[in-house]
Amino acid sequence: MAKTSPGEFINQVKAEGSKVVWPTRKETVSTAIFVGIMMVILSIFFLGVDSLFGAVMKWLLSLA
Repeated sequence: MAKTSPGEFINQVKAEGSKVVWPTRKETVSTAIFVGIMMVILSIFFLGVDSLFGAVMKWLLSLA
């Protein structure tokens, strides 16, 4: 692999940076809301799964 000079590297970084398409404010807000909703749903789901496994383990240990 050929070495790239620091100046050429900076030019390549600028060229790649100019290709970046930033999301709009609306897209960012809607994505953040979606992530928040999914976080709450998954938290409730895993709380339920953990509680179920805890109850099963407690029941199994009470048999011993």
